[in-house]
Amino acid sequence: MKYALLIYEDEATYGAEDSAEMQAIVGQHGAFVGELGTAFSSGAGLCRSESATTVRQASAGTGRTVHDGPFAEGREQLGGFYIVDAPDLDAAIAWARKLPMAGRGAVEIRPLMTDDA
Repeated sequence: MKYALLIYEDEATYGAEDSAEMQAIVGQHGAFVGELGTAFSSGAGLCRSESATTVRQASAGTGRTVHDGPFAEGREQLGGFYIVDAPDLDAAIAWARKLPMAGRGAVEIRPLMTDDA
């Protein structure tokens, strides 16, 4: 089964994209992908949240609006994701526990929909 590992952290932890902190965490993610081996399906880091655009439906049937920014609640932003192939949720949790993170944050694990779901 394929699972999305969604990485939420405070992006201010990293500083500038060319900072030593950012370069260190990028290296750690490279090592993590190597450890995943054949369980790795895909993944990507995301540009900073200030580059986001959000389409929001205010309420049923009233149309949609477009906003600059992510409009996320809280201090953590979605910073990237991995798609992993794991035999079960326990295995996906084991991979999520190994994900490199610079500071406090969370990894949300969600199964991907399948054609028969």
